[in-house]
Amino acid sequence: MPIYRIDDEKIVPIERTTFARQGLRERHDIQRLLRSKIEILAPDTLIVAEEFGEWDDSRRRIDLLGIDKNANLVVIELKRTEDGGHMELQAIRYAAMISTLTFQKLVSIYERFLLANKIERDATESLLEFLDWNEPDEDSFGQEVKIILASAEFSKELTTSVMWLNEFGLDIRCVRMHPYVSDGQTFLDVQTVIPIPEVEEYQVRIREKKQKERESRDSARDFTKYDVSVGGQKFQAQSKRWMMFRVVSGALRSGVTPQQVTEAIPWRKNRLFEVLEGTLSAEQAQERIMQADEGGAVPRAKRFFCGDGEVFHAANKTYVLSNQWGNRTVEAVESLANALPSLAIEIKPTE
Repeated sequence: MPIYRIDDEKIVPIERTTFARQGLRERHDIQRLLRSKIEILAPDTLIVAEEFGEWDDSRRRIDLLGIDKNANLVVIELKRTEDGGHMELQAIRYAAMISTLTFQKLVSIYERFLLANKIERDATESLLEFLDWNEPDEDSFGQEVKIILASAEFSKELTTSVMWLNEFGLDIRCVRMHPYVSDGQTFLDVQTVIPIPEVEEYQVRIREKKQKERESRDSARDFTKYDVSVGGQKFQAQSKRWMMFRVVSGALRSGVTPQQVTEAIPWRKNRLFEVLEGTLSAEQAQERIMQADEGGAVPRAKRFFCGDGEVFHAANKTYVLSNQWGNRTVEAVESLANALPSLAIEIKPTE
């Protein structure tokens, strides 16, 4: 929508321009200027890092990293293009990567930002003052990661993706920045396009309603616990994943090979164990598993039983059992019981 200047006798349209035409660069100009006036994009937000990229792939960097008054981390991605590119995908990746940050880690990140910008301020005191905290509260810190996408324009594919992701509980805002020029001066029109300000409250209610519906469906999931007997050992009130661990560990410690266990559960053939070369300790196994971690919200090692006493060894290899078990867990145990009758595997729901 054009912007007009009102003169004494007429209304004059102000010419819309582009960042490139005005010689404004993405990082050295737009990012630098917004960093010092971030309330334009994100009210009640403190910038704690610029070009943040403390992970293995140093080419991937968050334009601006902030924290809001509710102690939520804020990823801010900027583009001067006319369609926004694929910035929503980048931002989601970055949000996942920083989702495990702690307050103390953020302090060290903020300290480097202050030092780089020659700002004489104590990072810890500054953060506590901004959050209105007397002391660090890790339980309240970083419960959500919010995303702000700011661009000259957004493609239909991008806005559709953002609205769909927001329905699933993400908090992504799209802010459009249109530059204009008049009498040699450059002006900036900043408008939030997602969520639309006039219906933001309604959209939030719709999102909460859908979240409650999903939670209701989740509450229908089977959380039955089981009493387990394997090789003469008994375990009470085991969740499905621990029931599976008790049965598999009992089988392996009785002399059954990992291959026999795998063959008894054919539909989990490639997803039953993480097989690592060498006889590794639990800590070494965790480190090896995390080498393949892609930086998701849940660290890869948490998807396996890899604590002390939970890893298995055979033929100079280390076997780490998956802890991701769902609807077919009971079927898997019954299949093992049929394949290994000497172990007398029995399970029954805990009363």
